[in-house]
Amino acid sequence: MRGIDLAIFDFDYDLTWMALFLNADGQAYGRYGGRTPDSQSVLYSLKGLRHALTAALAMHRAKGAPPRATRQPGKVEEYPAAQRLPDQACIHCHHVYDFHRDKLQAAGAWTIDEVWVYPEPGNIGLTMNRDRGNEVDSVANDSPARHAGIAKGDLLKSVNGQPIASIADLQYALHRGPASGNIPLVWERGDQVLRGNLKLAPGWRKTDVSWRWSLRGLAPPSQVHGDDLTHDEKKTLGLGPAALAFRQGNFVPPTARQAGIQINDVILAVDGKALDLTARQFDAFVGLNYKIGALATYNILRGKERLDIPLKLIDR
Repeated sequence: MRGIDLAIFDFDYDLTWMALFLNADGQAYGRYGGRTPDSQSVLYSLKGLRHALTAALAMHRAKGAPPRATRQPGKVEEYPAAQRLPDQACIHCHHVYDFHRDKLQAAGAWTIDEVWVYPEPGNIGLTMNRDRGNEVDSVANDSPARHAGIAKGDLLKSVNGQPIASIADLQYALHRGPASGNIPLVWERGDQVLRGNLKLAPGWRKTDVSWRWSLRGLAPPSQVHGDDLTHDEKKTLGLGPAALAFRQGNFVPPTARQAGIQINDVILAVDGKALDLTARQFDAFVGLNYKIGALATYNILRGKERLDIPLKLIDR
């Protein structure tokens, strides 16, 4: 990312692949790319890419590029955190989020809301077609999209002022939306052009962010890790298939080891809270809900014995 103008290359920096369709002036006609918490590829298709490219070309011919986001130009190496890297060290995409968080934290301006970037369509109740990224496959009941009047088969034209031709376009439009309030949208149903507003309640942006590499630097870490138990193993313990239950791996970090955590301990809960999380999600949960220096009691199973082990959470 060295030397890249972040005002032009404005995308989800935790992705492994993203395409932007730009004109010579650096204005983006659209985007293509994305992922779900469980898959890096499920949203991609050659038909979907062609659909987005065709829409970008039509917009270029019509000289209809949307205005550039109101964001100050800059480069990732201008962040103070970048100065701590060796000269010419690689700066990866996810470092943009890492360095931005570091800057806000140093100024005392960082809040947990900074974590919820690029909300998924499901956050507003939509499932979009993979091959035609602006076509609605389904609308969840009692969702913002349903209340706005969107129905299966509708074609989104613009959301929050952004033209929509791909799922990535929709996520970018939602990313630019407020923490709560209204987002305008335009869609087509047959020959009709319809308009409405998404009414978004506080917390609407929250989603599973445990896959994001940039959050590996979020402190405190859980200090435990391992593989989730199988559904059969959980059933034997009287747990549901989504319940938190993972077996501590062969490396036990020093802090956890000193607290008493051992290899093969099964982590079932924290502070008596039964959670529906995977091991990966649990690590993100701790970083998002506990502060450095807090004491967390891990509820574990060792053989047939259930134990409560207090562990002081530290910064790395």
